[in-house]
Amino acid sequence: MVSDSVKLKDDDILFKDLSFEIVGAAFSVYNELGPGHLEKTYEKALMKELTNRGIRYKTQVLVPVIYSGEVVGNNRLDLVVENKIIVELKTGSYFDLSNKKQVNKYLAVTKLELAILLNFTKDGVRQKRIVNLK
Repeated sequence: MVSDSVKLKDDDILFKDLSFEIVGAAFSVYNELGPGHLEKTYEKALMKELTNRGIRYKTQVLVPVIYSGEVVGNNRLDLVVENKIIVELKTGSYFDLSNKKQVNKYLAVTKLELAILLNFTKDGVRQKRIVNLK
């Protein structure tokens, strides 16, 4: 039987070291705060942890929605780390399809290559890397 799964080498993983630092920062936040906080609380703590690690980020980044050449609204990204990775935070038990669609939309609009969804749950931090397939 032939597998359809793709085996990636370490060299194929986008922003491997930076991704590892971001996820590690999220685990540090969870280990200190524990479960049950608001998304905004985790976001502020993650910002502090990224700063402590010397990692640059922008927060609440506005990305315009354009229709017929005019701005008709804005998307607001939780974090953009090192101008490379979108980080979207959630709280709850699991990621749902709308979370993945939201991040895919952000990747398409910004033309960035990678997003990391972080979900602070009662059982710990869940993470999902989403690559912009363009």
